[in-house]
Amino acid sequence: QVQLVESGGGLVQAGDSLRLSCAASGLTFTMYAMGWFRQAPGKEREFVGAISRSALSTAYADSVKGRFTISRDNAKKTIYLQMNSLKPEDTAVYYCAADRKLVPRTSVEEYDYWGQGTQVTVSS
Repeated sequence: QVQLVESGGGLVQAGDSLRLSCAASGLTFTMYAMGWFRQAPGKEREFVGAISRSALSTAYADSVKGRFTISRDNAKKTIYLQMNSLKPEDTAVYYCAADRKLVPRTSVEEYDYWGQGTQVTVSS
């Protein structure tokens, strides 16, 4: 049974930083590219960032480029999202997802497994 468990969300002020984690189990972690998505109230789920199996390739949404960094530790079967210079518009539930492909992809429909999400709230 595949499980993706996110952690690290919380309430912060604009300009602060947060680091999200996503621990995976029940899958061969090195065979999956991994991604972060987010969903704000009343909005569709949107791509944030993704990382290839080997961590050699990453992709980011324009809205987070230069502020967010995705990384992975294959030994720990965990991915991370370092979020700096947070803005109120970053407020959302953040989800990690696994994609049985080599390279990072940006579409929700392309991912095979999803976590339950962690809430990030940024106050102004």
